[in-house]
Amino acid sequence: MQLLENKVALITGGSRGIGEALVRKFASLGASVAFTYSSSSEKATALAASLAPAKVMAYQSDAASFTQAEQLVKKVLADFGKIDVLINNAGITRDTLMLRMTEEQWDEVIRVNLKSAFNLTKQVLKPMLGARAGSIINMTSVVGVFGNAGQANYAASKAGMIGFTKSIAKELGSRNIRCNAIAPGFIETDMTHALDDKTRELYFSSLAIKRFGTAEEVADLAAFLAGDTSKYITGQVISICGGLNM
Repeated sequence: MQLLENKVALITGGSRGIGEALVRKFASLGASVAFTYSSSSEKATALAASLAPAKVMAYQSDAASFTQAEQLVKKVLADFGKIDVLINNAGITRDTLMLRMTEEQWDEVIRVNLKSAFNLTKQVLKPMLGARAGSIINMTSVVGVFGNAGQANYAASKAGMIGFTKSIAKELGSRNIRCNAIAPGFIETDMTHALDDKTRELYFSSLAIKRFGTAEEVADLAAFLAGDTSKYITGQVISICGGLNM
Protein backbone atom coordinates (compact mmCIF):
# COMPACT_ATOMS: atom_id res chain seq x y z
CA MET A 1 0.00 0.00 0.00
CA GLN A 2 1.33 3.42 -0.97
CA LEU A 3 1.89 6.15 1.63
CA LEU A 4 -1.08 8.28 0.53
CA GLU A 5 -3.37 5.65 -0.94
CA ASN A 6 -7.08 6.48 -0.49
CA LYS A 7 -6.23 10.04 0.62
CA VAL A 8 -7.77 13.11 -1.03
CA ALA A 9 -5.55 16.19 -0.97
CA LEU A 10 -6.45 19.80 -1.78
CA ILE A 11 -3.40 21.89 -2.72
CA THR A 12 -3.55 25.62 -3.40
CA GLY A 13 -1.20 27.17 -5.94
CA GLY A 14 -0.45 23.82 -7.51
CA SER A 15 0.40 24.65 -11.12
CA ARG A 16 4.10 25.60 -10.75
CA GLY A 17 7.15 25.49 -8.52
CA ILE A 18 6.75 23.78 -5.17
CA GLY A 19 3.00 23.49 -5.77
CA GLU A 20 3.51 21.47 -8.94
CA ALA A 21 6.00 19.22 -7.15
CA LEU A 22 3.41 18.65 -4.42
CA VAL A 23 0.76 17.65 -6.94
CA ARG A 24 3.11 15.26 -8.74
CA LYS A 25 4.43 13.69 -5.53
CA PHE A 26 1.01 13.15 -3.95
CA ALA A 27 -0.39 11.60 -7.14
CA SER A 28 2.63 9.29 -7.38
CA LEU A 29 2.04 8.10 -3.81
CA GLY A 30 -1.56 7.10 -4.43
CA ALA A 31 -3.50 10.22 -3.45
CA SER A 32 -6.33 11.77 -5.40
CA VAL A 33 -5.46 15.44 -5.86
CA ALA A 34 -7.43 18.64 -6.32
CA PHE A 35 -5.29 21.70 -6.93
CA THR A 36 -5.89 25.36 -7.65
CA TYR A 37 -4.34 27.78 -10.10
CA SER A 38 -4.88 31.47 -10.66
CA SER A 39 -4.41 32.11 -14.39
CA SER A 40 -2.39 29.47 -16.30
CA SER A 41 -5.32 27.32 -17.37
CA GLU A 42 -3.53 25.41 -20.14
CA LYS A 43 -0.58 24.49 -17.91
CA ALA A 44 -2.85 23.38 -15.06
CA THR A 45 -4.99 21.26 -17.38
CA ALA A 46 -1.91 19.67 -18.94
CA LEU A 47 -0.48 18.88 -15.50
CA ALA A 48 -3.67 17.13 -14.41
CA ALA A 49 -3.87 15.14 -17.65
CA SER A 50 -0.20 14.08 -17.44
CA LEU A 51 -0.80 12.32 -14.12
CA ALA A 52 -3.46 9.90 -15.35
CA PRO A 53 -4.60 7.34 -14.28
CA ALA A 54 -4.37 9.11 -10.91
CA LYS A 55 -7.43 11.24 -10.22
CA VAL A 56 -6.12 14.81 -10.44
CA MET A 57 -8.33 17.84 -11.10
CA ALA A 58 -7.46 21.51 -11.52
CA TYR A 59 -9.68 24.34 -10.28
CA GLN A 60 -9.30 28.02 -11.08
CA SER A 61 -9.78 29.79 -7.77
CA ASP A 62 -8.45 32.76 -5.79
CA ALA A 63 -7.55 31.36 -2.38
CA ALA A 64 -7.50 34.90 -0.98
CA SER A 65 -11.25 35.24 -1.65
CA PHE A 66 -13.39 33.82 1.15
CA THR A 67 -16.33 33.29 -1.22
CA GLN A 68 -14.24 31.51 -3.84
CA ALA A 69 -12.65 29.32 -1.14
CA GLU A 70 -16.10 28.32 0.04
CA GLN A 71 -17.20 27.49 -3.51
CA LEU A 72 -13.98 25.58 -4.17
CA VAL A 73 -14.33 23.27 -1.20
CA LYS A 74 -17.95 22.53 -2.12
CA LYS A 75 -16.84 21.57 -5.65
CA VAL A 76 -13.97 19.39 -4.41
CA LEU A 77 -16.26 17.58 -1.95
CA ALA A 78 -18.77 17.00 -4.75
CA ASP A 79 -16.05 15.65 -7.09
CA PHE A 80 -14.00 13.64 -4.58
CA GLY A 81 -16.37 12.94 -1.66
CA LYS A 82 -13.96 14.03 1.08
CA ILE A 83 -10.83 16.05 1.88
CA ASP A 84 -8.18 14.35 4.01
CA VAL A 85 -5.32 16.77 3.46
CA LEU A 86 -5.18 20.54 2.90
CA ILE A 87 -1.94 22.21 1.83
CA ASN A 88 -2.03 26.01 1.99
CA ASN A 89 0.70 26.67 -0.56
CA ALA A 90 -0.54 29.72 -2.50
CA GLY A 91 1.76 32.69 -2.06
CA ILE A 92 3.35 35.74 -3.67
CA THR A 93 6.16 38.20 -3.02
CA ARG A 94 6.22 41.97 -3.52
CA ASP A 95 9.73 42.70 -2.32
CA THR A 96 11.00 46.19 -1.56
CA LEU A 97 12.50 48.08 1.33
CA MET A 98 10.04 49.31 3.94
CA LEU A 99 10.79 52.93 3.04
CA ARG A 100 9.43 52.29 -0.46
CA MET A 101 6.74 49.73 0.32
CA THR A 102 3.23 50.82 -0.59
CA GLU A 103 0.07 50.01 1.28
CA GLU A 104 -1.04 47.98 -1.73
CA GLN A 105 2.15 45.87 -1.66
CA TRP A 106 1.65 45.18 2.03
CA ASP A 107 -2.05 44.37 1.75
CA GLU A 108 -1.68 42.14 -1.31
CA VAL A 109 0.97 39.90 0.27
CA ILE A 110 -0.90 39.58 3.58
CA ARG A 111 -4.12 38.82 1.70
CA VAL A 112 -2.72 36.16 -0.62
CA ASN A 113 -0.26 34.53 1.78
CA LEU A 114 -2.05 34.66 5.12
CA LYS A 115 -5.76 35.31 4.60
CA SER A 116 -5.88 32.47 2.07
CA ALA A 117 -4.75 30.03 4.78
CA PHE A 118 -7.63 31.19 6.99
CA ASN A 119 -10.10 30.95 4.10
CA LEU A 120 -9.29 27.37 3.11
CA THR A 121 -8.76 26.06 6.63
CA LYS A 122 -12.13 27.49 7.67
CA GLN A 123 -13.85 25.69 4.80
CA VAL A 124 -12.29 22.24 5.32
CA LEU A 125 -12.98 22.10 9.06
CA LYS A 126 -16.55 20.79 8.83
CA PRO A 127 -15.72 17.77 6.63
CA MET A 128 -12.58 17.02 8.65
CA LEU A 129 -14.45 17.33 11.95
CA GLY A 130 -17.13 15.02 10.57
CA ALA A 131 -14.47 12.45 9.70
CA ARG A 132 -12.57 13.11 12.94
CA ALA A 133 -9.37 13.10 10.92
CA GLY A 134 -7.29 15.41 8.77
CA SER A 135 -3.88 16.91 8.10
CA ILE A 136 -3.44 20.61 7.38
CA ILE A 137 -0.04 21.69 6.10
CA ASN A 138 0.90 25.36 5.81
CA MET A 139 3.81 26.43 3.62
CA THR A 140 5.66 29.11 5.56
CA SER A 141 9.33 30.10 5.07
CA VAL A 142 12.58 30.49 6.96
CA VAL A 143 12.03 34.19 6.30
CA GLY A 144 9.09 33.97 8.69
CA VAL A 145 11.54 32.80 11.37
CA PHE A 146 14.62 34.94 10.64
CA GLY A 147 13.15 37.95 8.82
CA ASN A 148 14.80 39.43 5.74
CA ALA A 149 15.60 42.94 4.57
CA GLY A 150 13.29 43.98 1.75
CA GLN A 151 10.66 41.42 2.67
CA ALA A 152 8.85 42.88 5.68
CA ASN A 153 5.45 42.08 4.13
CA TYR A 154 6.42 38.53 3.13
CA ALA A 155 8.13 37.81 6.45
CA ALA A 156 5.11 39.09 8.39
CA SER A 157 2.75 36.90 6.37
CA LYS A 158 4.90 33.80 6.89
CA ALA A 159 5.43 34.50 10.60
CA GLY A 160 1.68 34.90 10.93
CA MET A 161 1.22 31.50 9.34
CA ILE A 162 3.44 29.96 12.03
CA GLY A 163 1.23 31.37 14.80
CA PHE A 164 -1.85 30.28 12.87
CA THR A 165 -0.48 26.74 12.55
CA LYS A 166 0.24 26.35 16.25
CA SER A 167 -3.17 27.73 17.23
CA ILE A 168 -5.09 25.44 14.86
CA ALA A 169 -3.09 22.45 16.14
CA LYS A 170 -4.14 23.23 19.71
CA GLU A 171 -7.78 23.80 18.77
CA LEU A 172 -8.21 20.63 16.73
CA GLY A 173 -5.80 18.06 18.14
CA SER A 174 -8.49 16.46 20.29
CA ARG A 175 -10.48 15.79 17.10
CA ASN A 176 -7.56 13.99 15.45
CA ILE A 177 -6.92 16.89 13.06
CA ARG A 178 -3.26 17.82 12.78
CA CYS A 179 -1.74 21.09 11.60
CA ASN A 180 1.94 21.59 10.78
CA ALA A 181 4.04 24.08 8.85
CA ILE A 182 6.92 23.59 6.44
CA ALA A 183 9.56 26.34 6.26
CA PRO A 184 11.63 26.04 3.07
CA GLY A 185 14.95 27.83 2.71
CA PHE A 186 16.71 28.32 -0.63
CA ILE A 187 14.90 26.07 -3.10
CA GLU A 188 15.76 25.65 -6.79
CA THR A 189 13.20 27.68 -8.72
CA ASP A 190 13.11 29.86 -11.83
CA MET A 191 14.25 32.73 -9.60
CA THR A 192 17.32 30.95 -8.21
CA HIS A 193 18.25 29.64 -11.66
CA ALA A 194 18.64 33.27 -12.77
CA LEU A 195 21.21 34.09 -10.07
CA ASP A 196 24.79 34.62 -11.18
CA ASP A 197 27.59 32.40 -9.85
CA LYS A 198 28.87 35.00 -7.39
CA THR A 199 25.45 35.44 -5.78
CA ARG A 200 24.87 31.68 -5.60
CA GLU A 201 28.24 31.23 -3.87
CA LEU A 202 27.29 33.92 -1.36
CA TYR A 203 24.09 32.04 -0.52
CA PHE A 204 25.91 28.70 -0.39
CA SER A 205 28.28 30.06 2.26
CA SER A 206 25.36 30.24 4.73
CA LEU A 207 24.33 26.60 4.14
CA ALA A 208 25.65 23.49 5.89
CA ILE A 209 24.67 21.45 2.81
CA LYS A 210 26.29 23.35 -0.05
CA ARG A 211 23.44 23.37 -2.54
CA PHE A 212 19.93 24.67 -2.89
CA GLY A 213 17.09 22.33 -2.05
CA THR A 214 14.63 21.02 -4.62
CA ALA A 215 10.89 21.35 -4.82
CA GLU A 216 10.72 17.55 -4.80
CA GLU A 217 12.45 17.44 -1.41
CA VAL A 218 9.86 19.84 -0.02
CA ALA A 219 7.14 17.62 -1.48
CA ASP A 220 8.69 14.56 0.21
CA LEU A 221 8.37 16.27 3.60
CA ALA A 222 4.78 17.30 2.89
CA ALA A 223 3.90 13.73 1.92
CA PHE A 224 5.27 12.48 5.23
CA LEU A 225 3.20 15.04 7.18
CA ALA A 226 0.10 14.15 5.16
CA GLY A 227 0.37 10.41 5.75
CA ASP A 228 -0.45 8.25 8.73
CA THR A 229 3.20 7.66 9.62
CA SER A 230 3.25 11.19 11.11
CA LYS A 231 0.01 10.89 13.06
CA TYR A 232 1.58 12.01 16.37
CA ILE A 233 3.14 15.17 14.88
CA THR A 234 1.21 18.42 15.15
CA GLY A 235 1.85 22.10 15.82
CA GLN A 236 5.39 21.87 14.43
CA VAL A 237 7.34 24.13 12.11
CA ILE A 238 9.80 21.99 10.19
CA SER A 239 12.57 23.79 8.32
CA ILE A 240 13.91 22.28 5.11
CA CYS A 241 16.81 24.59 4.52
CA GLY A 242 20.09 22.68 4.29
CA GLY A 243 21.19 23.87 7.71
CA LEU A 244 20.77 27.57 6.97
CA ASN A 245 22.35 29.65 9.78
CA MET A 246 22.27 26.77 12.27
